[in-house]
Amino acid sequence: MAALSAARVARPVVAALVAARLAELRVARRNEAALRATGAREHGAAHFPAFFVLHPAWLLGMLFEPRPDEARPRWPLLAALAGTQAVRMWTMRTLGEQWTTRILITPGRERVTGGPYRWLRDPAYAAVAVEVVCAPLALRAPRTALAAGLANAALLAIRIPAEHRAESTRDVPSRPVG
Repeated sequence: MAALSAARVARPVVAALVAARLAELRVARRNEAALRATGAREHGAAHFPAFFVLHPAWLLGMLFEPRPDEARPRWPLLAALAGTQAVRMWTMRTLGEQWTTRILITPGRERVTGGPYRWLRDPAYAAVAVEVVCAPLALRAPRTALAAGLANAALLAIRIPAEHRAESTRDVPSRPVG
């Protein structure tokens, strides 16, 4: 049996990432509607559309970046990618209905500090930062890894401070939730 090429492995990996992102968008929309109905206010909306450019470009880059036919996937990096997905799912589960793709803050609602938030203030962003570099490197798409990693870092340099500023509008001290 011939070894699988990185280009061939890229198709199902990217398909799985696309399916996960689409499912997450459905959850995010449902959660956004519920949060807005309870008085949540959006913060940092100006930079949000850039993520809808970055993520599809990242996914397409992994499919279409030229690579040698004989290039094999880097299996340890694919295992690390699975780890990033587990962390992302853990953060979504911990945040529950507060998880969205936008920065929505409900005044008076406590900030979640349980689950992975016990150890990191921004575990989902950390997981995605690793994911956007790890996945393309695993699939032998180094230019995509570099471009997506730098673009994601630039966006997070805007988003994380915006989210931290928004958190200060809660008017409630933090305690473990979730």
